[in-house]
Order: sequence, then C-alpha cells, then structure tokens
Amino acid sequence: MKRAVLAVAAVAAALVTPTASATEPVRFATFNASLNRATEGELLADLSTPDDPQAREVAEIVQRVRPDVLLLNEFDYVEGGAAVDAFRVNYLARGQSGADPIEYPHAYSAPVNTGVPSGMDLDNDGTIGGGNDAYGFGAFPGQYGMVVLSKYPIGQVRTFQLFRWADLPGARLPDDPATPQPADWYSPDELRSLRLSSKSHWDLPIDVDGRTVHFLTSHPTPPTFDGAEDRNGLRNQDEIRFWADYVTPGRSAYTYDDAGNSGGLAPGARFVIAGDQNSDPLDGDSTGARQILGAPRVLDPLPGSAGAVEASRTQGGANENHRGIPYFDTADFNDEAPGNIRVDYVLPSAPLIPLRAGVFWPTSDDELARLNDTSDHHLVWTDLLL
Repeated sequence: MKRAVLAVAAVAAALVTPTASATEPVRFATFNASLNRATEGELLADLSTPDDPQAREVAEIVQRVRPDVLLLNEFDYVEGGAAVDAFRVNYLARGQSGADPIEYPHAYSAPVNTGVPSGMDLDNDGTIGGGNDAYGFGAFPGQYGMVVLSKYPIGQVRTFQLFRWADLPGARLPDDPATPQPADWYSPDELRSLRLSSKSHWDLPIDVDGRTVHFLTSHPTPPTFDGAEDRNGLRNQDEIRFWADYVTPGRSAYTYDDAGNSGGLAPGARFVIAGDQNSDPLDGDSTGARQILGAPRVLDPLPGSAGAVEASRTQGGANENHRGIPYFDTADFNDEAPGNIRVDYVLPSAPLIPLRAGVFWPTSDDELARLNDTSDHHLVWTDLLL
C-alpha cells in the first residue's frame, strides 16, 4: 500500500496544470473490451439490437471516460464496418445507466491476421488447420480484431498486416529444441509468408484541428500458449519492437506497409502508441513493453487507479510477488499466474504534453465497480495538449 501511495504522489507531482489560455486537451484511450465472439457473425448479431449486456457495459465505460480518440482491441472484424456501425448506433449513441450518449463520426476497421488460414503447420503438431495454424490465432478471420473511433477526421491509414516476420532485422525466430539447428521452428517456406503481426499494425493520422497525430495501434499476441520454443513470447517482443523501430529515425527503413510504401515516421512527427501489448515491463511472461517505453521521444504518463491497488491487495496470489507497483496495473488476470499486470498503454511522443492520465478501475465502494468485470482489461486514457 505504501508503494501505491508513493506512486500516486509521484504521478500527481508530474501532472501539468493547464492555464486558462491553454488549448483544449485531447483524450486518447485504449480498451481491450473483449467484444469477441466464438463464431463468425455472432458479434454483429449481438450488436444489431441494443440489448446485449456486455456491449451496454462497454458503451457505458466509454461514455463515462469520454475519449476523443479510442482504440478498441478484441472487437471482431466484420467486412464493411457493419459491427462498428451497429455498436455506434445501438450502444454509444444511447445513454447507458445514466451516462450521456457519445458520438464518434469517424471510425476505422480493417482485416486482421487472426483466423486467416496459413495453409501451413505452424504449431508443428503434424496437422494443418485451426487457430494455431492461422497467421494469427483465431477461430475465424477477424476474430479479436481492432477498431478505432474518433471525433476527429482520420487520414490515409497505413496498415502492416502483411509485413513478414523474417523481414524484421534480427528477428527473434523460435528454435526447435529437438534439433541442433538454431532458429528452425519454422521452415524456410513458412518464413517466406509468415506475418509478424498477430492482428495488424495500423498508423492512423488523426487530424486534430489541422495538426496531425499518428495513432499507432496494435495488439501483439499473448506470450503464452506455446512450448519450449516460445514462439508466441518471441513474436510478442518483435511485434512490440516494430513500433519502437518505426518511430526511431535511422531504424525504420526496413518497414513496408501493405501498399508497398517503405519507411517509418518522419523525424519529429507527433504520435501516440496505443494498445494491449500483452507485456508488463517488470512482471509476467514478456517484458517487451520496455522497447516502446524506452523509444526516443516516448513519454510515459503513468496512468493508474486506486481500484488496481485494492484488487492487488485483496486478490493476493501472484500479485504478492510482483516487482511492479500495482497502481499501474491495467488487467485483472488469473491470480495464480500472471496476476494483475500492466499491459495496456497510451504513450504519447514529445512535444505532446500529457496533462492527466488514468485507468478506469473503480474501487469496490464506488457504484461504478459493477463495470469492473466487463472485460479482464480496463480502459486506459491520457489527456494531451498538442
């Protein structure tokens, strides 16, 4: 508890108080809303009426926090944006449990790698087919997808769905421990088509009153559900590294988007890296998040919540041995392993100025604590001056 108090004090001391003449801040947020379903078409069916309990709770959380630009992870992709439109009309545009409606005139969704058959035996179990042999784990194409909602116009998006893992310089390719050859879990033929991103990487230029902020969104694979070869753990780290290279001048020349254009961000471009990285900088199965936390010009506004502190204390288990400060946790996972950890990030770049930041995780004595079980993740937000 003492660590948490110190963390709150440190964050409070770092906040910038805007003056009366300051430009209005823009709130960027990310939320793994767990709006995924077991079968294709199920999410669209659920969102086609205003009565789905989970979707109503997700919408209420968004309405309570009121982000201006929001990434939703684990929102099944439906061609043409039908599910996104249904969510906006039937849920966000309707006030939930006393919260005011919220409108997002701009939205972006696109195909992702989850559930897309590779035609290869990627898990080396002797058979081809199923989620483990898809380009990204999923029961059908688009499961666990992404969507960006914005009050500001979205420019020409760059997507990196097809970028090959083997094209990442120094890629951490998994090794088959049963053979003497290094980094040979995947065959040369498999590496010629295996994609880096388990979902996708998107660079969305957000036009905020004439100023462009690149919203860099992704959702790397969980670093688990594999074997001694650690194929998911290694992929997680390289998916995170892609953004670290993309924003670093001199390290991004190798990148290419799905339209065939090469290179990363221009030096000095404003950006916000957002998403469920499935990585805590200190605890859990991957510390790959350190790569973006340590990238040039990246600022960490240190969002947190009293609810996370309370949950860590009352749930115990793995949380008792964590090195990280529970105030910064964003996800409530199994108490035995990995426990509650920080995996969701909204990381702006200088010269953007973070004013405030937080995690929507109410304490048990708050009426809104009824929303804590909506997802195993909690919405993370940051207010920025441009």
